Amino acid sequence: MAGASPFAAAVVNPMKNTVLRFNDLLYRVCIGIAGLSVLTMSLIIPWGIFARYVLGSGSSWPEPTSILLMVVFTFFGAAASYRAGAHMAVAMAVERMPAQVRKHVAVLVQILMVIVCLFMTVKGFKLCMTTWNQYLGEMPSMRVGISYLPIPLGGLITLVFVLEKLFLGDQSHRRAVRFDIVEASEEAV
Repeated sequence: MAGASPFAAAVVNPMKNTVLRFNDLLYRVCIGIAGLSVLTMSLIIPWGIFARYVLGSGSSWPEPTSILLMVVFTFFGAAASYRAGAHMAVAMAVERMPAQVRKHVAVLVQILMVIVCLFMTVKGFKLCMTTWNQYLGEMPSMRVGISYLPIPLGGLITLVFVLEKLFLGDQSHRRAVRFDIVEASEEAV
């Protein structure tokens, strides 16, 4: 905006910085949750094998717990990977398009991602609500609705990152996202 007042710029920049800092924190939380899920799975699965083949008494909880942790890892890891620009994308056809068309296609892709995220969030919460009063057979104290909760939460977090990319641009270069930037600066010291 060429005719924008300095006051408008002074209001927008702190707001943008606040949103980006919040999203950096959200990204780190997603990475932490995904990492803890993988770590916990890597401890639970060997215990299940040990209990079954060495102790001779198989536990019923390691397998369903590992499956639940894989769901958590998948949806929170996917959200983080989207922000980092590490998600799967087939760009061969888009790269061959003229620059102006590529810009429009990029916006279209983000709009389609918004639709997917909204679908995951709305339908995921409905699924959680529908199955809330059911309990898992292997873990009778756990509600089925809780096991589906990573779907809408992952969709909601991914939606935040999609809107960030749509309105604030690609943030995969940020220090919170790029560990190689931190490593390069540490090597220089």
